[in-house]
Amino acid sequence: MHPDLLAGVRVLDLTNVLAGPFAGYQLALMGADVIKVEVPGSGDLARNLGADPALSKAGLGISFLAQNAGKRSLTLDLKSPAGKEVFERLVREADVLLENFRPGVLERLGFSWEVLQALNPGLVYCAVSGFGQTGPMRGRPAYDQIIQGLSGIMSVTGTAETAPTRTGFPIADTLGGYAAAFAISAALVKRSRTGVGSFLDVSMLETAIAAMGWVVSDYVIGGREPRAMGNENVTSAPSGTFETASGALNIAANKQEQYVELCTALGRPELIEDPRFATREARKQHRLELKQELEKTLRERSATEWDDLLADSGVPVAPVLTVEQALSLEQIADRRLLHEVQLPGGERSLQVLGSSVHVDGESVGPKGRPPGLSEHTDEILGELGYTAEEISSLHERGAV
Repeated sequence: MHPDLLAGVRVLDLTNVLAGPFAGYQLALMGADVIKVEVPGSGDLARNLGADPALSKAGLGISFLAQNAGKRSLTLDLKSPAGKEVFERLVREADVLLENFRPGVLERLGFSWEVLQALNPGLVYCAVSGFGQTGPMRGRPAYDQIIQGLSGIMSVTGTAETAPTRTGFPIADTLGGYAAAFAISAALVKRSRTGVGSFLDVSMLETAIAAMGWVVSDYVIGGREPRAMGNENVTSAPSGTFETASGALNIAANKQEQYVELCTALGRPELIEDPRFATREARKQHRLELKQELEKTLRERSATEWDDLLADSGVPVAPVLTVEQALSLEQIADRRLLHEVQLPGGERSLQVLGSSVHVDGESVGPKGRPPGLSEHTDEILGELGYTAEEISSLHERGAV
């Protein structure tokens, strides 16, 4: 399904690599016409990244394919006079401008917020950067790992022995993309009421810190220094990862009734009244002893067997899976999270992730395949009113 929630909204996506393109992809999934504006000859760096060297060599790296399906690609030299003129036309016809340059780059190219507003008063302009458009760190380069380290995420990831540890995927980039897509959608609602656009300044660092709401609040409100606790849940016990006869099992018995149900299901009723574990606070203080007691029983069966036995108990429980196993879940297949698209040329199909949101009871996938570099340049220029001769001239001058 390709929903029409953002139908008629045109997005100029000038972003590269992950945070910005991920934001643009979320908008495309919801029906926006996302025009990916790329550098002639090279395009998005992500076109050369990913686990398949052949695809990377072809400019269709897996990192690019993951978040650009359904977009249209136009190449444009923003440093050339003719390219700037094309960009002005694009801005006049656009609803959203999304970029993740370092702060000040677009302004130096002649397109400050004031200039963009003059071209299109209703434009929603979203700038995604590592540190935001202001402040002493605004000009520094930043990738996901840099933000993970600066935000405190790495300090609370892993165990006391292994921290600081980065998360296993670029979480700061992904969070930044979600924040940008949300802010853009909110700004479009405001514009629908007032006709006035907005300037959105998305900081990946601030987004990462804001996403750690509980952890940060424990410090700023409770005065407790956050620390790495591995797979243990600081707020409750037993709540973490437990060893079984085969495989790891996550259990989150965060409520008293869940703890009672767990002990009953495991055939360990004596643990319910044990003074070390009788109350929530007592269990937190004696979490290691409780873990050892529970694992004595859990090691009698595999994680899969315990999952089957406890699935209907009311206790949140599930085995720890690999990515391959997660994608093989019947639940994921039933919800149709993966969607099949064709590569440019139609010689090969592949699967990409759709939206995690269902709209009107239907799963949401991209409305088209990932674009080849500059694939839609002539088409989009024609929509802007350029004649065939003018388009040819733009190509000859290297503007597109």
